[in-house]
Amino acid sequence: VQLQASGGGFVQAGGSLRLSCVASDNTFNIYAIGWYRQIPGKQRELVARISSGGIETYADSVKRRFTISRDNAKHTVYLQMNSLKPEDTGVYYCNAAMYDSETYWGQGTQVTVSS
Repeated sequence: VQLQASGGGFVQAGGSLRLSCVASDNTFNIYAIGWYRQIPGKQRELVARISSGGIETYADSVKRRFTISRDNAKHTVYLQMNSLKPEDTGVYYCNAAMYDSETYWGQGTQVTVSS
């Protein structure tokens, strides 16, 4: 599986961004796609995840602000981020978890939220 992430950028607090993750190759074996973020000096953390069955999971810190969705025809998962806060700043990565337990990472996309 190859993952192409895009949509990061610079935004003021309270603003919105939408990240996209396009999957290609062997997409039918994907169990779930998630968005993770990494802040300098901290471990990469799960932000949101959506399974092939449509089950959505969110970190407590982003609930009611972020929404994960997917377009199966386009093999794309989106992360709509609203009411952004400076603490949302980081590099966002998309991840594919496969039915055979393999995982794949896309390249990161930088999100910067100014106060």
